[in-house]
Amino acid sequence: MKSRTGGFTLIELMIAVAVVAILAAIAVPSYLESIRKSRRSDATTSLARIQLAQETYRLNNTSYGTLAALGLGATSTEGYYTLAISDNSATAYTATATAAVGKSQASDSGCTAITMTVTGGGNTISNTPATCWSK
Repeated sequence: MKSRTGGFTLIELMIAVAVVAILAAIAVPSYLESIRKSRRSDATTSLARIQLAQETYRLNNTSYGTLAALGLGATSTEGYYTLAISDNSATAYTATATAAVGKSQASDSGCTAITMTVTGGGNTISNTPATCWSK
């Protein structure tokens, strides 16, 4: 009688590989979504920085300023978003963080553009889309 030596058969190895592939197919998209969600803080932090700079600027001027007037760059701190200020007046402005082209945030569905609208001289702040601002 021959005794069987230890080891795995080809079928057992193929089953193990298939199980790992299925687990990876489930885990990788979930992981990437978590990364995109955590990178949204780059946009919200940059918009908060713009808000602080705008209020400081308005103390010394009669209206809100542009990014250049505030001394801020057009890119967020981590570089995942491009920043813009529009509709700035004496009492209101809109700051927008748009996902940078070629970055992973460009595929962040529903949150490619995150906006903060300040009206009433800073008394009313509207953040849209609301789901992008939640933690």
